[in-house]
Amino acid sequence: MIVLGLSGAVSHDASAALLVDGELVAAAEEERFIRDKHAKGRQALHAARFCLDRAGIRPDQVDAVAYPYAPIGLGSPARWHYAARHWYAPDRALTALFDGNRRFRRNRRQALAMLGELGFEQSGVRFVPVEHHLAHASSAYHLSGFDGKVAILGIDGRGEYATTFFGYGEGGRIHRLAEFYEPDSLGGLYGAITEYLGFEMLDGEFKVMGMAPYGDPGRFDFSRLLRSDGRRLRVNNRLVNVVGLRRYKRGGKGYFFSPELIEWLGPPREGDAIDEPYIHYAAAVQKLLEETVLRLVQAHLGPVLAQGGKLAYAGGVALNVKLNQRLMALPQVQQLFVQPAAGDAGTAIGAATYVAAAAGDPIKPLQHMYLGPDYSTEECLAACAAHPARPQYRRLDDTIATAADILAAGNPLAWFQGRMEFGPRALGNRSILGNPSHPGVAERINAQIKYRERWRPFCPSVSERVAADIIGTDHPAPYMTFTFDVAPHWKNRIPEVVHEDGTARVQIVSAASNPRYHALLDAMAARTGNAVLLNTSLNRRGEPMVCSPQDALDMFFGCDLEYLILEDVLVTKPGVSGGQ
Repeated sequence: MIVLGLSGAVSHDASAALLVDGELVAAAEEERFIRDKHAKGRQALHAARFCLDRAGIRPDQVDAVAYPYAPIGLGSPARWHYAARHWYAPDRALTALFDGNRRFRRNRRQALAMLGELGFEQSGVRFVPVEHHLAHASSAYHLSGFDGKVAILGIDGRGEYATTFFGYGEGGRIHRLAEFYEPDSLGGLYGAITEYLGFEMLDGEFKVMGMAPYGDPGRFDFSRLLRSDGRRLRVNNRLVNVVGLRRYKRGGKGYFFSPELIEWLGPPREGDAIDEPYIHYAAAVQKLLEETVLRLVQAHLGPVLAQGGKLAYAGGVALNVKLNQRLMALPQVQQLFVQPAAGDAGTAIGAATYVAAAAGDPIKPLQHMYLGPDYSTEECLAACAAHPARPQYRRLDDTIATAADILAAGNPLAWFQGRMEFGPRALGNRSILGNPSHPGVAERINAQIKYRERWRPFCPSVSERVAADIIGTDHPAPYMTFTFDVAPHWKNRIPEVVHEDGTARVQIVSAASNPRYHALLDAMAARTGNAVLLNTSLNRRGEPMVCSPQDALDMFFGCDLEYLILEDVLVTKPGVSGGQ
């Protein structure tokens, strides 16, 4: 069975994924092709075209188009809950009760129009809607490779109405145990405080998480933001997750927090500095998230976890790696799989796997996230020759040795190889790399290349040969979805990738998962004694990760990077050693 999954129904992070006989063969995010971060308000036109072209699939060969957004019937408690909790905004409440499918109808119409542009005959398209949180659940459960009874957790801002999912998978089928509905959303609460702390929702949550270790979570009590008895959740929507007239407004923009929150906490933060009291607010909201989720998981999923210890997890909040470390430490959790593209882009995969599994296809476990376009060395040479900046470049005889020499000398290196990653993490194919034992390399990358806040941490890619020694566990971690405590004897060896709290968001690299990147780690070990690299995404602040050689060259000449390797081509700035 051939299933094309599409996301973008929630007005951001449009993507496409192609499943052929239960195997994920291609996936890409629309933002990478149109160079507009999160592709807000767009359909996955270019991403879907890429997936079909990559697999050599014609539209008439596609058995189903899976879409992670479905109509919710009036008999569902979701619409009634939403209406009751939004009584102060009667337009929202009445729409939920009397026209609850309006957004689905609009989404379906737009998706079908986009499919028409790709050559699908609309009358012949089998368009299959999948509930948003079932898509998240499927993306985690079906790709995990776990057998037996598997606990499933999904937490994000919202889908149609649901915000949180507890369930289990068994025999390829997903069973729902409990759900919460908007405005009772932990993802929404964290996002509202993200806005209050001066960041954009969808991007800034990572920044709040990075800021939190600098603060004292005990300085302020954030418990008034929600009520939870361990099984139920009620967010205080006088303060956060607000709509309509309750929103704080400034400069013509409405925020997801209220003026009442400002009366309590003071004016919203502005600028890039991390100062008081805001660092303590970040610490407090992170603590609130962690402790609330841990109680809810133990209450709703504890009996399932007691039977096998396996937890599969997705949704935007699943990208909170500090929380994931706490989940992994629960005594009932023996194995934790976090779907790497856990945000809404990953629902394209989830919808496709859900539809395929329902049709009887066995879903193959995820092997890697290198699912996007790739480019040959010849294509990279042609891009260099055509670029208006007239780069100096040369073809390399030994790419790994050249890259390792550049890095060992303390220089940052843009590294463009193989198929582009799917999801928010650079995993060694669209990366900026640095030597984590070289003092100041992280600050240099932050100030001169990434143009992001100086206090945000960078992540290490480590060879599987030394991973257990660095993080003290052999738990799989190929996708940068967990933080680990760094062993004391490694902290001084790789200080540029150890965060303020002594943790690191580690990617473990094997020769099987990425042979060339693994070879580079081996070459670094030979030169520095450490098979570890600082790894951050190949993009500048506010831009999507690069996709093509053209994108990489544009980024290279728009920052202070001096070295770029495109497949087997070294590109340098004028006056930099190593060029022509």
